[in-house]
Amino acid sequence: MAAAAGDRACFVLGASGETGRALVRELLARRPFARVTLIGRRRLSLGEETGAAVEQVVVEDFERLSEHASAFQGHDVGFCCLGTTRAKAGADGFVRVDRDYVAQAAELARAGGCKHFVLQSSQGADPRSRFLYLRVKGEVENLVQAVGFDRCTILRPAVLLCKRQESRPMEWITQQFLRVVALVFPTAYSVPVETVARAMVANVLQPGKGKVEVLENRAIHELGKAEPQQGT
Repeated sequence: MAAAAGDRACFVLGASGETGRALVRELLARRPFARVTLIGRRRLSLGEETGAAVEQVVVEDFERLSEHASAFQGHDVGFCCLGTTRAKAGADGFVRVDRDYVAQAAELARAGGCKHFVLQSSQGADPRSRFLYLRVKGEVENLVQAVGFDRCTILRPAVLLCKRQESRPMEWITQQFLRVVALVFPTAYSVPVETVARAMVANVLQPGKGKVEVLENRAIHELGKAEPQQGT
């Protein structure tokens, strides 16, 4: 696959999460962008593996995200993996992070010239759902689409399979069960975060299929199949 030319740039919002970290690794391995900006609550340790010009912008208080508008300027593509859990942030905090902060970031990105916004959502997202998690995911999908990007891609992965850095015993048990289920139904109930990351990058490197494209779990699996890295 040909390397991206010139000054193409992207930002990653939520790079410290499991999918975000996998996405950063994919971007640095394949180098489809000359410049990568990581926007999050803390700096990441990237070692010496960066093959592109990487800038890290620390936003300590997302309630003041608008003060960091300059961080969103000058990017062709924006990847959003920002999210939390109700257990960690409470119901109100979850809504603030997964809906309000994401929607505000999308607006800042569009104002900064971003053409293509890639949003990690969730399987079952529905603004009319009686479940808070799925309702908020559906609401933020609608809000991001309404911003008016030239191209908007929404990924709806099922349960994410990963090795979390924080301890979540019940989630670990669920993941072990789903890994076994995946042997029989590989694309139905789960997806590795690495597959989601590869799908995100592959999506931006191919022509769009309309102004808004929604990738359900099976499509994420198909698009995220392992591909040779550049230079191999």
